[in-house]
Amino acid sequence: MDDAALFTIGRLAKRTGLPVRTIRYWSDVGAVPPAGRTGSGHRLYDAACVARLELVATLRELGVGLADVRRVLENKTTVAEVAAVHVKALDTQIAALRLRRAVLATAAKRRLGTKEMTLMNKLAKLSAQERKQIIDDFVTEVFHGLEPDPGIAARLRQATPELPDNPSSEQIGAWVELAGLVQDPAFRRRIRAMAEYGAREQARGGGPDRGGQDPDRGQDATDRAGQDARTADFAGGVVEHAGAARDRGVTPESAEGAEVLDRILVSPRGDQRRADLLAQLEAGTDARAERYWQLLGIINGWPPFPAHVPAFEWMIAALRAHG
Repeated sequence: MDDAALFTIGRLAKRTGLPVRTIRYWSDVGAVPPAGRTGSGHRLYDAACVARLELVATLRELGVGLADVRRVLENKTTVAEVAAVHVKALDTQIAALRLRRAVLATAAKRRLGTKEMTLMNKLAKLSAQERKQIIDDFVTEVFHGLEPDPGIAARLRQATPELPDNPSSEQIGAWVELAGLVQDPAFRRRIRAMAEYGAREQARGGGPDRGGQDPDRGQDATDRAGQDARTADFAGGVVEHAGAARDRGVTPESAEGAEVLDRILVSPRGDQRRADLLAQLEAGTDARAERYWQLLGIINGWPPFPAHVPAFEWMIAALRAHG
């Protein structure tokens, strides 16, 4: 551009693509004052005005207010300083938009009503301490008066949802779902029933996870390790064989299903009565309980938590059919 060239406001608008009324307004407020005027009083703009106009347009497009734009133009602050302030403001706005999107997406997916969506919106805005309190309240209610394994409640309390400073929409959505889950009375009743079953098994010496032995009451560490390993082997067998059978479309009630069941029961727990094993699996298998840990993993950025419940549900169906 010729530094000596002068442009009327109309020509400047055509060159920059900005509306005449916008340039006129910015001139009126002093952001882009004209370089001079014609004899008839029309504004004229030079190359410096064009450069100034482009800077104003860029800053305004990025959301910088006119007051800050003028401070930059008057050298009262720098573009970098203004940009840093606006980055923080944008981060806040982005976080708020992600929150709104997660709530609205959840409301659409679950077809929530007004009251439910309002509740979800409140849950999404909770602080870290408030999120922890929700989990603490859940654990307190579920394990109140029970001691199936004192370590279980402690582990649940410690495994709190920790949203990062800049959570993804998936993490926010997972927290909204988790908060709704632990406050669902039906879910609490189900987990309470699982805890009560575990307490009864501990009391009679037949707990499914530790053979009825309470680790805090003197069980030998080697015995505990051995029992844990046997339980892990059994669970691995269910996931491997029942899961594969399910994926192949083998029905639990079929003859092939019976063969798969027999293979699974040739394990460290194969000497257990099928009726007892069925009762334990029915008491301890719940898709929503597994979902609890999956959601917690999404929120906290843990490795993906595999879905094992379908394999155990297949196993339960096979035990019912061939018990």
